[in-house]
Amino acid sequence: MSGTQNPKANPRLLDIAMSYFKKEGYKLKGESVGIEGDSGVLHQFDFIVQKGRDEQVVWLRDWNRTIGVNVIIGLDTASADVKLPNPIMIGEKFSDHAKSYSNRRKITLLTKQKLTSSFH
Repeated sequence: MSGTQNPKANPRLLDIAMSYFKKEGYKLKGESVGIEGDSGVLHQFDFIVQKGRDEQVVWLRDWNRTIGVNVIIGLDTASADVKLPNPIMIGEKFSDHAKSYSNRRKITLLTKQKLTSSFH
């Protein structure tokens, strides 16, 4: 199992995230996207954003808890397998280990608070 399935994301949070990326100048390239990686595994992403020539996959985890490093490693592995580096994770909050790993691996972590504060 690839560990890339997302329990149903809150539609409102998905809309907020998409609005955030549009406001930041990203083009939305797809929603609920499945991409087969070099490994032959089908990876699911909530959507793909593009800015200039760079495409990035996005996982949205609408959990009422802290997202740990294992989830971030799963996203990193999935994005590397489909050859789309520098993925983006959206969630409520992130553990210190998740933040540290993300900084080293150039993974963008966005909180719901960051997304909603951009509209004020």
